[in-house]
Amino acid sequence: MKNTFGESVSVTLFGESHGSAVGAVLDGLAPGIPVDEAFIAHQMALRSSLSSLSTARRESDTVAILSGVLGGKTTGTPIAFVIQNSDTHSADYETMKSVARPGHADYTAYCKCHGFSDPRGGGHFSGRITAGLVAAGAVAITALAGRGIRIGTHIKRCARISDREFQNIDRDIETLANLPFAVLDESRAESMKEAIASAKQDGDSVGGVLETAVTGLPAGVGEPWFDTLEGVLSHALFSIPAVKGIEFGDGFSLAELRGSEANDSFRSENGVIKTETNRCGGILGGISDGMPLLFRLAVKPTPSIYKTQNTVDFIKKENTELLIHGRHDPAVIHRARVVVDSVTALVLCDLLALRFGTDYLRADDKGADI
Repeated sequence: MKNTFGESVSVTLFGESHGSAVGAVLDGLAPGIPVDEAFIAHQMALRSSLSSLSTARRESDTVAILSGVLGGKTTGTPIAFVIQNSDTHSADYETMKSVARPGHADYTAYCKCHGFSDPRGGGHFSGRITAGLVAAGAVAITALAGRGIRIGTHIKRCARISDREFQNIDRDIETLANLPFAVLDESRAESMKEAIASAKQDGDSVGGVLETAVTGLPAGVGEPWFDTLEGVLSHALFSIPAVKGIEFGDGFSLAELRGSEANDSFRSENGVIKTETNRCGGILGGISDGMPLLFRLAVKPTPSIYKTQNTVDFIKKENTELLIHGRHDPAVIHRARVVVDSVTALVLCDLLALRFGTDYLRADDKGADI
């Protein structure tokens, strides 16, 4: 199986949900980029369980950096992040080793790995693996911030409740950075939390839509055809468990408009080329146009629910029923948003390095030291 993404700046994931540890290796990042361990811890906390709205599994998610960092700066060599697993209840899965949990990868993992995959907690197919993405992504986010590029994701919709639109995007991104439940309208946040709690009480789950904005991205990033900015981002973002759809800018709603309504008119403002609207989401011809990058992700309801479901025993080839036990999230959308920020940052670091060279990500880049 391939577990590496990126060409110039790449990330490799390893570990299983109930194994000894999970983590990531970040390779190709320029030397001299700050590594803020307090910021890494902050990002890990955003991914962690949130009171009764999340699984009862409690992991400290302390990140150990084994290589590639010295004196708080990247050295230019691979950075290895390791996060230990401690709160595992593997016995919860003992009776389900050959029973396909609806909505999970149990059956497809069995087919892919010929029965040798780790079934405990979903093994390598678990959302637990995103911990490594967030650790690596924190360094990528710092690198982008040094170039004035900011990323923020909010819960646009959850349980049929909608947050407000992005308004002042830079200010909204700054606000989101410190929100454990990433909703811009506080009253809507409380309604969403109540809906998640209600689903949990019913033994059920909910999904929603995440909306991401990126500011400061220069024009000219991305390739036409097969390595478009949308294509590479989509490739990586669909790797996040539970993501089932993506749209950029006004997305599918553009199909209902005439060209005169859908087009973004250009203008020059103090010598800077901009568009009057941003229905294209900051991308034209697969390449960034300098406007804010905007996209939305559909996140399906958590598949582990406390209701009896029809399924199969894929070893015995028999129909059966399943009532899942263990500890599960009634919603993952509030935890997934920091994963989206992290994956977006990793992709942009890679594309920027390909476009401008690896040293572009050094905020103080003045060329090679002599």
